[in-house]
Amino acid sequence: MKAQSTYTVKKWEENIYDQISPEQGMSKASIEFEITGDLSGKATVEYLMFYKSIDPNDQHNSSAVYTGLMRFAGKLNDRKGSFVMEDHGTFEKGTAGSSLQIISGSGTDELKNIQGTGNYIANRDGFRLELDYEI
Repeated sequence: MKAQSTYTVKKWEENIYDQISPEQGMSKASIEFEITGDLSGKATVEYLMFYKSIDPNDQHNSSAVYTGLMRFAGKLNDRKGSFVMEDHGTFEKGTAGSSLQIISGSGTDELKNIQGTGNYIANRDGFRLELDYEI
């Protein structure tokens, strides 16, 4: 089955923990998303990022790769529960794109046996998330 949703960023806290050079660094970010659509609820994620290039004047011109664990809690269509996904992506030219993998055994309640993959794109045109799943 397919789920399509949009999301908004509700919280973004990011700190550089290793400044490799003026142009490169590693950071940790704690993010909270509000998701609407087939998936409806809240997602929290912890990212580790490597900035290949940092533009201190305009962060949208920076380039990075990131990995994280994202926990969704809410509803998938009419089923309530939560699950955790691995999130691997890149940020280039103002666009973040990620591959998502639902972690087997992470589902709760009515989403207990969920499995699948997905992706998301985030840029100035909006925030879209798609999920291919089975329950």
